[in-house]
Amino acid sequence: MKRRTLLSAGAAAAVTVPFFARAADPLKELRLDYATYSPSSLVLRRFGWLEDDFKKDGVGVKWVFSAGSNRALEYLNSNSVDIGSSAGLAAVLSKANGNPIRTPYIFSRPEWTALVVRKDSPIKSVADLKGKKVAATKGTDPFLFLLRALPLFGLKRGDIEIVALQHADGRAALEQGRVDAWAGLDPLMAASELDAGSRLIYRNVGFNTYGFLNVRQDFLQDQPAAVRRVIAGYERARKWILANPEEAAKILADEAKIKIEVAKVQLSQRTDLSNPLPSKEHVDALQAAAPVLLAEELVRPNTDVAKVVLDLVDTQFARSVVNAG
Repeated sequence: MKRRTLLSAGAAAAVTVPFFARAADPLKELRLDYATYSPSSLVLRRFGWLEDDFKKDGVGVKWVFSAGSNRALEYLNSNSVDIGSSAGLAAVLSKANGNPIRTPYIFSRPEWTALVVRKDSPIKSVADLKGKKVAATKGTDPFLFLLRALPLFGLKRGDIEIVALQHADGRAALEQGRVDAWAGLDPLMAASELDAGSRLIYRNVGFNTYGFLNVRQDFLQDQPAAVRRVIAGYERARKWILANPEEAAKILADEAKIKIEVAKVQLSQRTDLSNPLPSKEHVDALQAAAPVLLAEELVRPNTDVAKVVLDLVDTQFARSVVNAG
């Protein structure tokens, strides 16, 4: 109770401090991630558009590679980056567990995950996974996709053995026969299909949550102009990809070290770049998905996950930037 009282008092004091009293220090370095599941980040980094924009203010740009949503969210939570890309439901999970982030921009509407088996596997359906080993990266969209799929086929989490592996290691484990299935992520998933003949046994675009560009709350409050400039950069990259799909596929193939055919599958068949503004659509989708976090005890009991979604998704911040473009 004493701690709660102190927190309340601190919150009240913060409200009464004039905004100008919180003048932020000048920005010296912008830290953000790039990821193969976020093609816009690859384009933005390749062309150096943010470096060109910020160098006139003497601000450096540091890029950090995220191998998955879990890594991006860890970097944000540890204050290793200011802006990081993740799946929407993974961001909800992370925020519910204390990560101080907000999401002002949607970098894609993907179908980037599905449940995958080897080409010669006898497994035909999710129901056949009972008693099997399934590789998944905890805290990511593929992991949560797997958990949401199981009850649709009469299974519980305890009916399978989840083998915690980062995405690339999950693919390798599947193809080498060390696990029976894999909760896959593009472009690794598309590469496994085309290169190893792996099969997708369950797809559900509605269970693929959106690509969220997350910002640390303190950075968003202290450096709103910088965040707007980053979003403007993402908008430039998004429009460039739409206008130059062949060149964008080449950049993705180069960065992810995959065949151009694999990159084209990811970009042309499984990535929708049409709606970058967070809206009621995204809030509703996440609120419908979020109960799995409680059911699987991934967040504290009685967590108001619907409120967490509202606190996460900022539907207003980027509107002027996107509409101006």
